[in-house]
Amino acid sequence: MDPRSLLAALAGLLLTLAILWDAFEAVLVPRRIGHAYRFSRAFYRVTWTGWRELARRIRTASRREGLLGFFAPLSLILLLICWASGLIVSCALLQYAAADADGARHFGRLVYMSGETFFTLGFGDVTPHGGMGRALSVLEAGMGFGFLATVIGYLPTLYAAFSQREIEISLLDARAGSPPTAAEFVRRMSVFAEQGLPDGLMRDWERWCASVLETHISYPLLAYYRSQHSNQSWLGALTVILDSTALLLAGVEGIHPDQAQLTFAMARHALVDVTQSFVPAYRPDARDRLPSTELARLREHLAGSSLTIPADVEFEHRLAALRRDYEPYAQALARHLLVELPPWIHAETRRDNWSRGPWDQAIGSLPAAAVWDEEHF
Repeated sequence: MDPRSLLAALAGLLLTLAILWDAFEAVLVPRRIGHAYRFSRAFYRVTWTGWRELARRIRTASRREGLLGFFAPLSLILLLICWASGLIVSCALLQYAAADADGARHFGRLVYMSGETFFTLGFGDVTPHGGMGRALSVLEAGMGFGFLATVIGYLPTLYAAFSQREIEISLLDARAGSPPTAAEFVRRMSVFAEQGLPDGLMRDWERWCASVLETHISYPLLAYYRSQHSNQSWLGALTVILDSTALLLAGVEGIHPDQAQLTFAMARHALVDVTQSFVPAYRPDARDRLPSTELARLREHLAGSSLTIPADVEFEHRLAALRRDYEPYAQALARHLLVELPPWIHAETRRDNWSRGPWDQAIGSLPAAAVWDEEHF
């Protein structure tokens, strides 16, 4: 074998193994991969950086969210194209080294033969003649078939996980407002405090946080999928759960904090692990999401409910300590994903998504929705 053929064989073998291993880790391995040298990781680092900078130039929030919402599905298609193209080229290099196909020294013809073999087209206009070339064609056809079958099985799993995540986020609309806040979540939860329903609600969110941890570690691409409504996001929902449970653990009067402790632990676990998959280093520039003026407004907001915030310094110290456990991670991940974290309390009253519709004013249902919200929450 001449040096040029040897170099082609080595390059083709290394490229094939690298792509197959990268696809195996990204699609089939249900855990976070620690090493930094992965094509798919570099692919998302480069493409997301460019897409995010493009989105930042759009001033209209709805249009910006619309553009960001296209990234995840488009990037998935582009990544699959890159994997398939790399495998086709690598097999063409191996055929070049074997040198027993029609036009063996015409690399373009070999790429064409490799492509029709990979996708099992079987035109037969360019064929290998020797035993090595035929063996490579059989292996490539099997590899292409397995690759396409894996992709077909991967997509339903990915979208099923996305659907399960979004169901709970949609349920949060009537429980914590739009966008959700800890102030509304705790206030509306206080209505059912005497019936013991908050513990059940906290348990549901504990399981949701565990599901987010499992799916977003197994399929990091899910973190880039945006919610259906522009004022909702999985990171915003997770932050609201952490904010709310932090309030309860700091000493909000009127509810037992045991289940809140479990939910806080699970939510922080999910946030920390997912953040480490995207943000490698800590940046000490996180802003204060709950200054003293906002905390005073939060106390006033909950004053008329069965859950009240103690007006003492110890409560503020406990709350500050709990916030330090998760807010730097939430803000770092929000910067990376270009997501706006929800405030602790809205500056003014906002109507929920469920109570707004394009026909409300025409059919006269707008006041009824507002009355329902005021009477029940």
